[in-house]
Amino acid sequence: MLKQLLRTKPITPHRNTGLKQCLTAFDLALLGIGCAIGTGIFVLTGIAAATQSGPAVVLSFVLAGIASAFAALAYAELSSSVGGSGSAYGYSYVAFGEFAAWLMGWMLLLEYGVGAAAVANGWAGYFTNTLANIGLNLPEHFTKAPMLGGIINFPAFAIIWVLTILLMVGVKESARVNNIIVAIKISTIVIFLALAIGHISTDNWQPFMPFGWFQTLDNGKNVGVLAGASLVFFAYFGFDAVSTAAEECKNPQRDLPIGLIASLTFCTIIYIIVSATLTGVVPYTELNTASPVAYALTKLGHTWASTLVATGVLAGLITVLLVLLYGLTRILFAMSRDGLISPVFSAVNPDRQTPSKIILMCGFVVSIVAGFIPLGELAETVNIGTLASFVMVCVGVIRLRQTHPNLARPFKNPWNPVIPVLGILSCGALMSFLPAATWHRFGLWILAGVVFYFIYSMHHSKLNKTSQ
Repeated sequence: MLKQLLRTKPITPHRNTGLKQCLTAFDLALLGIGCAIGTGIFVLTGIAAATQSGPAVVLSFVLAGIASAFAALAYAELSSSVGGSGSAYGYSYVAFGEFAAWLMGWMLLLEYGVGAAAVANGWAGYFTNTLANIGLNLPEHFTKAPMLGGIINFPAFAIIWVLTILLMVGVKESARVNNIIVAIKISTIVIFLALAIGHISTDNWQPFMPFGWFQTLDNGKNVGVLAGASLVFFAYFGFDAVSTAAEECKNPQRDLPIGLIASLTFCTIIYIIVSATLTGVVPYTELNTASPVAYALTKLGHTWASTLVATGVLAGLITVLLVLLYGLTRILFAMSRDGLISPVFSAVNPDRQTPSKIILMCGFVVSIVAGFIPLGELAETVNIGTLASFVMVCVGVIRLRQTHPNLARPFKNPWNPVIPVLGILSCGALMSFLPAATWHRFGLWILAGVVFYFIYSMHHSKLNKTSQ
């Protein structure tokens, strides 16, 4: 049994598996930007500033961005050299073996699946409020989950199905829609900066670090720049979805590293500029609102811009949802092809060249969760799953340098193993600042994954069958 758990996949070149190879480096960069610029910039910036970091939320974004950058460089090396399905799941299969790959895939399901349901709930809230602002009030029992006194959160349920249908149409069409919406929300950010940057008062940046680097309050809440970095890390989760597109790239060895690094660099710069501007025009204590950017514009007298920002938020969250659902389907597609879940889901529609069955299954499950379950703080678990996957990717780079020293690496991190070690330390540190309840939920999720593996996956693995 131990031999099977540690059995690794051979390293193979990226190959055509029936999926349409049509994405360029530009498409991949916008895919990462589409997922990363959304909830973080429109919501978490204000919440982190008001409750944890103060104006030093800029430093929180810098620290989270640095940790993500180390992980991105590790992803870039693996994506350029290791063939197959892409994503941390595929890399773990090659570096550590089947069991570790299964756990990685299980963590990624948490990241993308729960993340998509959480973002759908956030989108539904903005959508409902925007309709109310123009005099259209949806029945309350159709905007809340049963546990909150409603029947269904129908907007959250419906938006998942709209994007599910779009993904079934084709990946190039989905990427084209993503590119258009990314342009819309970046325009929204540019308008905010143009209206607000002239009203910055340095007085609002004092005190710059009201909670210091890190401290625990009497009520047990972690605050400070480092705790804020653990929270705003949610703004970066999903950029790694770029790596799940390995089999649909025109030139994965070249395009994946470019897409990963370009999207992360762009997003980090935008986060720093927006967070500095936001805390400069409004006292940080006032930013604990559902839409801090819209609040800031209203306070500056630009009431008309609030509706514009709300439109940008809705567009932004749609692209986040689209990329999360895309990443979720491609990871499950790879796991199904490897026999770790039912092979039914690895069938590719010959006309649209998309894995239609797995897309439908994901749409069904995520829409049910989004429509009927109020996720609340469960979304915090997304962060720990993402950070854990980043740590595994960094460890994977070190291991493959040892086990396959002569492997062709079109993109190669310098000063090995400095960068992956820094990635392990920085991502591990951010994990340590997360609440204990988050660790408990994460542990239960991993336990469920281990049980599923030993009941089903281990006995149906294609790698196991070929070795018998």
